[in-house]
Formats: sequence, C-alpha cells, structure tokens
Amino acid sequence: MPLINVVIVLIVVGVLLWLVNNYLPMDGKIKSILNAVVVICVVLWLLQAFGVLGSLSTIRVGK
Repeated sequence: MPLINVVIVLIVVGVLLWLVNNYLPMDGKIKSILNAVVVICVVLWLLQAFGVLGSLSTIRVGK
C-alpha cells in the first residue's frame, strides 16, 4: 500500500472523528469509548498495512 494512501486514510479518519466529537451530542463516556475503538482499529489496520501483523482474515471469533 502506497504511503500516500495511508496518510490520506489517517487524515480522513481523524477529521471524521473530530467532527463526531465536536458536533454530535454524546455523553463523555460514549465519546471516550468511541475514540478508543477507532484508535484500536486504526492501529490494527496500520500494523496490517505495514506487514507487522499477519492477515486479519485468519482471525476468527467464536466457532
């Protein structure tokens, strides 16, 4: 994956998260949970994009 695509995705995710945090009225706890989930997903995606983490398609939850 080209580096420019990674940068564009990070900018878009950051702007969307900023918009949600500033313009959607939510309880502070819900916002912090949402922020944590987004950060975890982005970190996992970055690890997979740079090849540190193997393919996420092999991870199975449940049976």
